Amino acid sequence: MTTPLSNSGASRVFAYARVSTVEQLTENQREQIAAAGYNIRPKFYIEEQISGSVPAAQRPGFQRLLERMDEGDTLVVTKLDRIGRDSIDVQQTVQRFQAEGIRLIVLQLGNLDLTSSAGSLMVKMLAAVADFERDLIIERTQAGQARARAAGTHMGRPSKTNPSEQAAIREALQAGATVTSMAKAYNVSRATIIGIRARIK
Repeated sequence: MTTPLSNSGASRVFAYARVSTVEQLTENQREQIAAAGYNIRPKFYIEEQISGSVPAAQRPGFQRLLERMDEGDTLVVTKLDRIGRDSIDVQQTVQRFQAEGIRLIVLQLGNLDLTSSAGSLMVKMLAAVADFERDLIIERTQAGQARARAAGTHMGRPSKTNPSEQAAIREALQAGATVTSMAKAYNVSRATIIGIRARIK
């Protein structure tokens, strides 16, 4: 927990609100921040309309906010998803704030300052979730590749030659044609021809 601040002191208090579509409004977030006791001046309030799937580092409004904030300042947001697209992104954002000496208050977590000692535990939990998510992503990717290979789907870059051309190239090479001549004839690189030659049984 942390005590609500205002912009009356030396340190400044900023607020950031995000919505995903133009139909949504940030008014609810403004009301929640005010209800929590934070008096944010209009010039310190940043809002933007951008999908939550976009990483914080790629959000124009969030980047403008970071450029304006200095050590000792405070940022207030209503929920974790306002500062990152997933636990991995949130963790990176928190680490940046910690490094720059900026407090990060999340109302969703009981007005918790994620850069405080109490918030450090939450960051560690986020790190654990991030590792879990990374493992799931790797597992899903590997499973998808295995299914694709089992179904006979070509993995990697699309082939520059079709099966019939590859068969003709192999026959020509076996008959004595050079790699260079085949590369010129089919307008491909020598590496492509060498790869086809390597598949000659």
